[in-house]
Amino acid sequence: MVWSVVLAAFVLVLPVELPDKTLFASLVLATRFPPLPVFVGVGTAFGLQVAIAVTAGSLLSLLPEALVTGVVALLFLVGAVILWRSAGDVEDGGEAAEVREQTSFLRAAAISFGVLFAAEWGDLSQLATAGLAARYEEPLSVFAGAWAALLVVSGLAVFLGKKLADRLPIPLIRRVAAGLFLVFAVVAAVETVRALV
Repeated sequence: MVWSVVLAAFVLVLPVELPDKTLFASLVLATRFPPLPVFVGVGTAFGLQVAIAVTAGSLLSLLPEALVTGVVALLFLVGAVILWRSAGDVEDGGEAAEVREQTSFLRAAAISFGVLFAAEWGDLSQLATAGLAARYEEPLSVFAGAWAALLVVSGLAVFLGKKLADRLPIPLIRRVAAGLFLVFAVVAAVETVRALV
């Protein structure tokens, strides 16, 4: 383990991921499910994505950009529709804790894993991790630094998501999140068109 490489990966990945779509996805998941299974699912997805990025290295950058952005656009569009529709499911004014407790730990962790695993493909942090692994040739150190940064971001998002769910109406949070997901879908669609042109 080379601590300077761990630190470099952490310092590079953390600010890239803070304003990222996966932060918002984690935050939304934490408003829907209890925080611990969300954190476990998101953290596991991040760990697998970092392992893939480190293992594949520069091969990830060889994937056609239009394919990656097109899939991301579709995933966020589907996410926006699901969030918007699910906002109506809790219009009755139920407490946030009641809404979050209806799903088992394993199911909430699995859903969180799936959402983040799919959303993270082609992400800047994944590409940065692959580039660091290729540059430093220290895959374990890059993995440790990048994953630590992603766990910090997901921890912040899950904590904020729980606090938001306790203070704001769940339907409002889901509709705002659906709007954000729609914006991300449009941005990804524009990137897809640019990649094709």
